[in-house]
Amino acid sequence: MSQEKQDFLERSKTFWNPGKTQAWQDMGVDLVIDRREGYYLHDMDGQRLIDVHLNGGTYNIGHRHPELVEVLNQATRKFDMGNHHFPSLARTALAEALAACTPGDLQYTMYGSGGGEAIDIAIKTARNAMKKRKIVSIVKAYHGHTGLAVKTGDERFSKLFLSEDTAGEFVQVPFNDLNAMEDALKGRDVAAVIMETIPATYGFPMPKEGYLPGVKKLCERYDALYIADEVQTGLMRCGALWAITRYGVEPDLLVTGKGISGGMYPIACVVVSKERAGWLSQDGFGHMSTMGGAELGCIVALKVLEIVQRPEVISMVRYISNFIRAGLDQIMAIYPDFFTGIRQHGVVMGLEFNHPEGAKPVMKYLYRNGVWAIFSTLDPRVLQFKPGVLMTQALCEDLLRRVEAAIGEARTEVMGAGSRRTR
Repeated sequence: MSQEKQDFLERSKTFWNPGKTQAWQDMGVDLVIDRREGYYLHDMDGQRLIDVHLNGGTYNIGHRHPELVEVLNQATRKFDMGNHHFPSLARTALAEALAACTPGDLQYTMYGSGGGEAIDIAIKTARNAMKKRKIVSIVKAYHGHTGLAVKTGDERFSKLFLSEDTAGEFVQVPFNDLNAMEDALKGRDVAAVIMETIPATYGFPMPKEGYLPGVKKLCERYDALYIADEVQTGLMRCGALWAITRYGVEPDLLVTGKGISGGMYPIACVVVSKERAGWLSQDGFGHMSTMGGAELGCIVALKVLEIVQRPEVISMVRYISNFIRAGLDQIMAIYPDFFTGIRQHGVVMGLEFNHPEGAKPVMKYLYRNGVWAIFSTLDPRVLQFKPGVLMTQALCEDLLRRVEAAIGEARTEVMGAGSRRTR
């Protein structure tokens, strides 16, 4: 590590976030991102990394995609953030586009500046529509860190700020357990169930066949709304624009964030049916967000939606997911005692390792081998592995070579040298 980087990391601890900065160093990662383009990050010391973390899908179509750079540059000649109080050409255009491409009869779009704020808006909208307060989510869920969103997630994040639920309004049930879900709903006092289509921070456990449609049927039976959190699974990552449609579910509200911004301008959206959007007519000033639906962000988001719906992108997602899966299967066959499973839907992947925190050393050695991926915070056995939807075959091949080397090195550290390979 250069002296310049060492000095910078000390400044980061002094003026930014000492706990997070030190934690990364303790895990063997001293990444300070400098240049970035496409699916590459460059450390300030010059190391190049293939990015398969994508900041939770924010860089789904790559860093600084040239079409997004161009459309943002063009937009700044006329637009700025705008004024959230007044009708806006850009906000309305994006809302129209989302109404056209979201499932079912979703019509109105409400804007936030990030996913957590959008989740808060969705919860408030459901409570207003149903005149009930209780919200059901999944054990080990993650929906953001803002006021209501943090209450739906793991207590690690709520207890820190004394935000844990004390009134019984936020209930959690195990994932893939329809009986537990019905028990939570049968009192008919639940406003909404909020579900990540595939829970990201929990390591992408896959929904069992029939589970998500079953949750939707229970919501209908017991008069609760279904909120689909598509912040990390939407925008073609599962081979369809919205992952929830792959499971045959039409949600009452859909939340999108991260990737809708293209990583270029903060924006997040909640799309809701007219039937459930009562507060917009009752009191349109009921929720305000100065930076939510910023006009520059809306213009970028429109381009993102156009790019990810191109026919060639749809076919490439299928090709990339199949190609990388075949390569990962081969690597798993080499290290079967350590690399034990792959959770996958499209380019949403979780790699399972035979150690309680196995994904952490894998992350470290990936970093040393020029790949950036991240362990799952709420299940560190699992590595979040999220290739972008526009990756080339050559990049996929390079990625797989580096992954094989890194997993071998991590296995040696965790399990000892022994007989490292099976081929």
